[in-house]
Amino acid sequence: MPPAKEHHVIIGTAGHVDHGKTELIRALTGQETDRLKEEKERGISIDLGFASFVLPGGQTAGIVDVPGHERFINNMLAGIGGIDLVLLVIDVNEGVMPQTREHLQILQLLGIQRGIVVLTKCDLAEEDWIDIVEEEVREEISGTFLAEAPCRRVSSITKEGIDGLIATIAENVSALTPRDADGPLRLPVDRHFTVAGFGTVVTGTLLSGTVHTGDSVEVLPLAEQVRVREVQVHGKKTDSAQAGQRVALNLAGLQRQDLKRGTVIGEAGFFEECQRLDARLTLLSDAPRPLRFRDPVHFYLGTARVVGIIALLDRDSLEPGESALVQIHLDRPLVAHRQDRFIIRSYSPMTTIGGGVVIDPNPIKHRRFRDEVMTALIELESGEKAFLLQKLAEQPCLRLKELEQASGMGRDRILEHLEALKGEAKVVLLGDQWATDTTVRSWRRQMQEATGRFHEENPLLPGIPHATLKGALPGKLAPKAFDQLLSEAEADGSLVQQQEWVKLPHFEPTPTPAQLRDIEAIEKAYGDAGAGAKNKNEMLERLGLRADRTEIYFTYLFAAGKLVKLNEESFLHAETYRHAVSLLKQHFATKETLTLAEFRDLLGSARKQTQALLEYFDNLKYTLRKGDERVAWKL
Repeated sequence: MPPAKEHHVIIGTAGHVDHGKTELIRALTGQETDRLKEEKERGISIDLGFASFVLPGGQTAGIVDVPGHERFINNMLAGIGGIDLVLLVIDVNEGVMPQTREHLQILQLLGIQRGIVVLTKCDLAEEDWIDIVEEEVREEISGTFLAEAPCRRVSSITKEGIDGLIATIAENVSALTPRDADGPLRLPVDRHFTVAGFGTVVTGTLLSGTVHTGDSVEVLPLAEQVRVREVQVHGKKTDSAQAGQRVALNLAGLQRQDLKRGTVIGEAGFFEECQRLDARLTLLSDAPRPLRFRDPVHFYLGTARVVGIIALLDRDSLEPGESALVQIHLDRPLVAHRQDRFIIRSYSPMTTIGGGVVIDPNPIKHRRFRDEVMTALIELESGEKAFLLQKLAEQPCLRLKELEQASGMGRDRILEHLEALKGEAKVVLLGDQWATDTTVRSWRRQMQEATGRFHEENPLLPGIPHATLKGALPGKLAPKAFDQLLSEAEADGSLVQQQEWVKLPHFEPTPTPAQLRDIEAIEKAYGDAGAGAKNKNEMLERLGLRADRTEIYFTYLFAAGKLVKLNEESFLHAETYRHAVSLLKQHFATKETLTLAEFRDLLGSARKQTQALLEYFDNLKYTLRKGDERVAWKL
């Protein structure tokens, strides 16, 4: 069996200001997360703080310490989204406070699955009082993801209960699902700075993928590709970092002034920014008022913060406690994936009012109060297979990488779903592009209809040119996919391909009596001229026919096998051509080389016509030119 992959996790704190989050981390790790001068002077966290934590089994976890003050909730939101396990910190002397509740609501909306309640400053309270506070906390967290969470009593000063908390953390960490280290690299930036002699450094929690020293990565929204000069995890240089780790990247050639919190470092060429997304939005039950159509909100996803306009699709207002499918229009682009969680805060005054999950990060603009729109969104929301089917229905055809970009799912999982849908006759693989069965059947009808129309408009032509028929289908369809479509149409007898033309099975070119007279005259003229046939214009002049009206006649004769087209100006009657091939074979039966003059004399033709014929043989690989001579090749 292959060795188990290393399990990387991020632990985060949450809770009201001055409830002891930073002191708790200091007691757990011996590290100071308050790094700003103002934080140390005021004794409160203002921005995100970070530490590493070695668990009893030797595993190192990352810790994100978030500010608790309501004025710095924006900073809290930039760090909390990447955590796997939360420590909800409550001062036992104060109990549940406003930011305790707001942080808990945010954690719930972000879909955090596991946490521990930590009652701090227990050295300053009596046991009976602590029991009362714990009971009140249990009432507060009932109905949330923390309802059954363990509760630990600690003192960061005396270290009472710290060992028990560490054991509880280790137990919870072992139960966490590892992040996707094999997925596309995605690192939302929460800090950036310049190091003298090194250049620009960015930090963040690696949400998916693996990054190596020397990798080429893309910086969004700059759409700039840069090289990773150095990778650090917990302040130590390493060759690579994986999903679930706190990472610092030194990026070559990137200017710090181009960066901001919310920038994403991603796999080059994989991610696309969006400025509109479909989502399931839930308004908190204690939101101060309903959310109305086109209300502006502050929108938080990853480490990014933008302004969003909420387009309610099936109602004019969303009441507190209600949930709805919405389309959100953003004032500037960000990187989002299906199933990403987000938070919204009211525009003014700024309070957390709700959040939700991204259903589609790249939708078309929807019209309101349309049953078909709501049905499609409900299907998109219902599951991964439904999402893939919807995206394929919206686009003419998509490659696997494009489905990865749209869905946020891993390649193996997408292929598993596509194979299942293929088995249900819902999708078709054409070359390396996927399309719905409905779309493919529509294309097959379009091919037949386009061919039929071409026959009506061009009754003398043997069929519709291959390239013209492909042009009747979406331009995104690759040549290999079109060739497969055409082969399948030939296999079932709905279309017939002859050389570069495609026709309906029972179609035959039908000239009018007048056209037939001219066609027969041209054929006879070439038959009579034999190898001495002149260029096309001279032949037509002899017949008294206009060149601009007879081009189609030559195509007809060529397709019918009556004339052979050497180039745009030179044709031979088919009998003359077959005689020329016979002469060529007879010559090489006794000689190793052939000159243009020799073949001209054999044919009894002019030099120009002989040269055109020999070049035609070269293209067919009957002959190979070597200087002024030719030798037999694949004759």
